[in-house]
Amino acid sequence: MRAQCCVVGGGPAGMMTGLLLARQGVEVTVLEKHADFLRDFRGDTVHPSTLELIAELGWIEEFLNLPHTKMPQVAVNMGGRDVTFADFSRLNVRCPYIAFMPQWDVLDFLAGKATAYPSFRLLRRARATELLTDQGRVTGVLADTAEGPVEVRADLVIGADGRHSTVRAGAGLTPVSASPPMDVLWFHLPRRPQDQVPFFQGGKGALISIDRGDYWQMAYAIPAAAFDELKTAGLPAFRNRVAHLAPALRDRVDQIHDWEAIHHLSVRVDRLPRWHRPGLLCIGDAAHAMSPAGGVGINLAVQDAVATANLLGPLLARGGEPQDADLARVQSRRERAARITQAFQLGILRDLYPKDLGDDTTQHVPPIFTAFRTLPPLRHLLGRFIGMGVRPEHIAA
Repeated sequence: MRAQCCVVGGGPAGMMTGLLLARQGVEVTVLEKHADFLRDFRGDTVHPSTLELIAELGWIEEFLNLPHTKMPQVAVNMGGRDVTFADFSRLNVRCPYIAFMPQWDVLDFLAGKATAYPSFRLLRRARATELLTDQGRVTGVLADTAEGPVEVRADLVIGADGRHSTVRAGAGLTPVSASPPMDVLWFHLPRRPQDQVPFFQGGKGALISIDRGDYWQMAYAIPAAAFDELKTAGLPAFRNRVAHLAPALRDRVDQIHDWEAIHHLSVRVDRLPRWHRPGLLCIGDAAHAMSPAGGVGINLAVQDAVATANLLGPLLARGGEPQDADLARVQSRRERAARITQAFQLGILRDLYPKDLGDDTTQHVPPIFTAFRTLPPLRHLLGRFIGMGVRPEHIAA
């Protein structure tokens, strides 16, 4: 099988890259290891920057017809006191809010738009296993599929296969790791119409509650590598922690029947010193794995995809073969945004999360909470930083 570009990974970075390259007439094949996009506990925040890109493509009305909820502000409750941490209402964009939308709906939407272009191909249940090389240059990918092994030869391979990237490992690209502020435990609880639960509740741990209509998607933040300690304390103690943070849900925490109902995300923050080698480029989490803090990982990955398509798409469309200098231009454009965002996550937002498990009476009210209470303009600055990112990209004409 032959393509001008082979994208490994059908997540937000991979699907957006494939879509935008196909829009320019590039023959592109996207390899997605699963049969569909239906996987729970994935990042579901679509930030104003991403909504603006979809508007630039002319699809925003159709996109917003998909089930979603809007959050124009990020409110944090600490020890019974509320403060707005990020306000998106002053952003000069068409959608000044975060849209909470299941990631599988976002990916299905992008895949549907991409398949309208004849040069786009999506191979599902295609797991990349090996990079193909010739005289030191990556020339394609070997993948396992339901029909057997498939070789995809390409002028460019893009690794968009996430924080545990097979492409990155196969290329010998080694990330530099940073110390993450937390791990996250994801679980569901039933939602009732009268429920009043803050989006972010801190003070006795940290709990994020996302309204999914008929259920709450909950994220309980714990210190990095503290999951075993929490399990040793027992499931009743964990239920009690959740009930302290969300009293409105106390009558249903017993529906967390066992630890199997809890998905443990071991947070990893790292970045590649070099995102590319001849014939290959890594983007998104494969180049810079983000913390869930601020929910910016998806949107940073999408920005990488747009920059990649803008910088490399015209060359590929002309039948050119990207050289190292071309790939380096993508890293040069996007690396600073990734570095600043990671520093923000590991520094400023670190203080919002508990440093140890403590007990059910531990109050964690960080100094940053006081700063945002006394200096309201900070909420608009943070709204721009979270909502738009350091270097928002735009769709090339």
